[in-house]
Amino acid sequence: MLLDGIKNIIFDLGGVIINIRFQLALDAFQKLSKSGKVLEFTQQQQSALFDAYETGRISDTEFRDGLRQHYEIEATDEEIDAAWNALLLDIPKERIALLRELGKKYRLFLLSNTNAIHLVKFTQLVADKFTIPSLDALFEKTYYSHLIGQRKPDAIVFEQILAQNNLQAAETLFVDDSIQHIEGAKTVGLHTLFLAPPLTINEAFKDAL
Repeated sequence: MLLDGIKNIIFDLGGVIINIRFQLALDAFQKLSKSGKVLEFTQQQQSALFDAYETGRISDTEFRDGLRQHYEIEATDEEIDAAWNALLLDIPKERIALLRELGKKYRLFLLSNTNAIHLVKFTQLVADKFTIPSLDALFEKTYYSHLIGQRKPDAIVFEQILAQNNLQAAETLFVDDSIQHIEGAKTVGLHTLFLAPPLTINEAFKDAL
């Protein structure tokens, strides 16, 4: 892909850096539900409970209790966390290598709609496999929705990153695998790359190094 004029790259996390599969979490929670209810949580949309958790408006305990109440789940905290983390798969080593190389030429940022339970899990994955303390080591700054109180595709989250880091939208590329987030980034003038499966960042950036 052409990166003429691009100085900054903002990466999504799930489906871009770490492989994910939403259905695994849905299946795990359905097994925990007394009535077999299916979670209202997909790549395209989700219920208010998940929105609240992803923006830090409710605690881990409130999230777990919300799941128990809304989906008739009888499970320990540990069982709920395991089911919730089931959607997080692996991080291919070539993606970490790519980010390290891109970081030599571009200012890199991470923007993820995520939550406290997932943050603990993928930080552990990174530390165990790549011997770095967290993804923070690969980016100039990381933005996690539950810590900043904002989530994609709202324009304000993109404007916040641009303003806080003195970035120009015309010089900034946003990479995501959800079309609604791509559309949100376009509203503030960012260049975008929709990483539609099976396209990977290694394939997309193979000529950028």
